Amino acid sequence: MTIHVVFATKYRQPFILPQIERELHAHISSICSELQCSSVVIGGYYDHIHILCSLSRKIAVMKLVEKIKSNSSRWMKTKADYLKDFEWQLGYAVFSVGKSEIPRLRKYIQNQHAHHANFEFSGKNKNFIQAHINEPLRAASSFPPLHVGEWKNSTKQCPHLAVGANEVFEWDLKYSSRF
Repeated sequence: MTIHVVFATKYRQPFILPQIERELHAHISSICSELQCSSVVIGGYYDHIHILCSLSRKIAVMKLVEKIKSNSSRWMKTKADYLKDFEWQLGYAVFSVGKSEIPRLRKYIQNQHAHHANFEFSGKNKNFIQAHINEPLRAASSFPPLHVGEWKNSTKQCPHLAVGANEVFEWDLKYSSRF
């Protein structure tokens, strides 16, 4: 069974900045693999994550999401000072996905930055992004540095990263216009 999991940062804080995005997606992919739930694609935006993955018969959805959120939250807190208070929201959404829907949903997840291109943060969130957008991470990354706008062309290093804002993709999102 293939599932689509969506959850956000606590208070929708824009913590998932470009310099951490690829590593976070790769880390979540490795958590999924350890739980025998191989990821198809992982994407998102500054304040939320989409995970398309297979669901192993050996684990409940609730346990999968709990492991992903708790392990990735602990990992994020170690990456930079501005992430020391990082948390995911308490809830999540999960949907089963039919085989025929996987290609469209994959494309939708890969194009989250384009999908949200017209969404502008304001106030504290905008100030947070501007203050930390180029802040280096603590631990050395196995990926080359990522600068603003480069996530568009970085799928060679991490295939789970969104392919970019140059592709136009319209999706009739049944679940929620917020994601």
